[in-house]
Amino acid sequence: MRVLTIARLTILEAARRKLLLALAILTLLVIVLTSWGFSRLPTMKDVTPAQVRLAASQLTILVAFMFSGVLALGSTLVAAPAIASDIESGIALAILPRPIRRSEVLMGKWLGLALLVALYAGLSGLLEMIGIWLGTNYLPPNPAAALAFVAAEGIVLMTLALLLSTRMAPMTGGVIALVLFFVAWIGGIALAIGQAFNNDTIINIGVGSRLLIPTDGLWHGAIYYLEPSDILAAARAAGRARAGNPFFAEAPLPLSYLLWAGAWLLAVLGLGNLSFARRDL
Repeated sequence: MRVLTIARLTILEAARRKLLLALAILTLLVIVLTSWGFSRLPTMKDVTPAQVRLAASQLTILVAFMFSGVLALGSTLVAAPAIASDIESGIALAILPRPIRRSEVLMGKWLGLALLVALYAGLSGLLEMIGIWLGTNYLPPNPAAALAFVAAEGIVLMTLALLLSTRMAPMTGGVIALVLFFVAWIGGIALAIGQAFNNDTIINIGVGSRLLIPTDGLWHGAIYYLEPSDILAAARAAGRARAGNPFFAEAPLPLSYLLWAGAWLLAVLGLGNLSFARRDL
């Protein structure tokens, strides 16, 4: 019950910030503009329905990448100060002498922030998919699975930022989390290039980055469920010509990687609890 109470307070506190209001307004504006842009595709001169479908599928992946970047940035900005700000302001000193464990505080904040991340990913993704369908009569093969992977990507980065928040200032922890996010993305590109040219060194670098932080792996899991089968077949046939394409996933994520991502999340949460428990206030 204490964890749920802290989760509820975390959501209420985040809802009072102007950051979330600005994010919501900008997201709605982007959805309206992109939906209008998709609606222009069928009106192009001498365009066939197959070409509209091709353009819509690729633009859908591009829009999904934009939202995943916004989600990564937003989740970092709300998680990085979650613990650090309470310590700096002295709020933690007022709360923790009560019969509340530090682990309950951290898990409550994590749960509240995870719900916010999942809610944003689900609602924004649903509205965008509706806009795409109304504009082009096209929907990806499995939008629900794709949105689940995008939400998981945001939760992973939020969890990392929360861990850093137990030891670092909000700005420092946020910057480190975002840098690792982009390092993982670049590592994913390196992995694709290494696989296309059978270069073991580059492959190992890419695999290492995906294991260090599984955001890029989860992003490619989302891409796979946004790609129609004919686009997948054409990309596979292209061979090395598609090397390094960050918007292509040849196959779904293997179960072993999904298990690794889950273990990574639990391990980072455990480290966060341990770090917070040993932090001098």
